[in-house]
Amino acid sequence: MINSRQRAYLGSLASTMEPIFRIGKASLTPEIVEALNTALEKRELIKVAVLKNCADEPKEIADMIAGRTHSEVVKVIGKKMIFYRKAKKNAKIKLPE
Repeated sequence: MINSRQRAYLGSLASTMEPIFRIGKASLTPEIVEALNTALEKRELIKVAVLKNCADEPKEIADMIAGRTHSEVVKVIGKKMIFYRKAKKNAKIKLPE
């Protein structure tokens, strides 16, 4: 579990990132979940966008992604979501205490 200081730190790191995934009207497919898992292992911190044609709410999608990828929801801002999961090997991001 990450605390508010760590959440703010991760949010600042992600502020310059572009979303690497876009979730559209098909919503969360097993293929997207698999790709998110791979990206989290490589990058630890990822940004995901929800397109206008997606019927689900971004907060609901964020909770589903976090549950299926065992990651933390850093922030949900409008239609953008930020996720963090420490890499099992070669962790790059050092969180503040």
